[in-house]
Amino acid sequence: LMLPGLDGFGVCRQIRPWFKGPVLMLTAKQSDIDQVLGLELGADDYVVKPVEPRVLVARINALLRRTQIISKAEQQELQFNRLLLKQRSREAWYDNERVELTSYEFDLLWMLAKHAGQTVKREAIHQQIIGREYDGLDRTVDVRISHLRRKLGDNAETPFRIKTVWGKGYLFVADAWQ
Repeated sequence: LMLPGLDGFGVCRQIRPWFKGPVLMLTAKQSDIDQVLGLELGADDYVVKPVEPRVLVARINALLRRTQIISKAEQQELQFNRLLLKQRSREAWYDNERVELTSYEFDLLWMLAKHAGQTVKREAIHQQIIGREYDGLDRTVDVRISHLRRKLGDNAETPFRIKTVWGKGYLFVADAWQ
């Protein structure tokens, strides 16, 4: 947890909105407050050093087993009233008509829909969809959001399906797909 520049808590806080894999914190910080904080920030396990190598390997294997079970059970389709997203075939359907989306647009819509009702930070979208850090000036995500809104019949002036949360990111409104 004691890293130069950014501690493990900060790393966990930054990656959790977009990284769904297991996170294990291995640290010398042993207070119960640190352990609770690490787990509340999204770590799946918290191991205090020193730790026997066999114990650490067993804990990592247990995390990976749980992750595989969750991955297999993870939804391949998302439906919000008249909007249907199919991950496997990368298709979007609205009102029983296929919506033609680019690969980036589908990934963006899937990410927002997976977090329906939650604000997804622009930084997380940049990192996961665009593949680079957000520099504060890049409007790539904004342009792609506007394309998505147009293709999905959302009002450009006052969007109600994919809302902008100023200074934060975007919000997919689950019950707006009537």
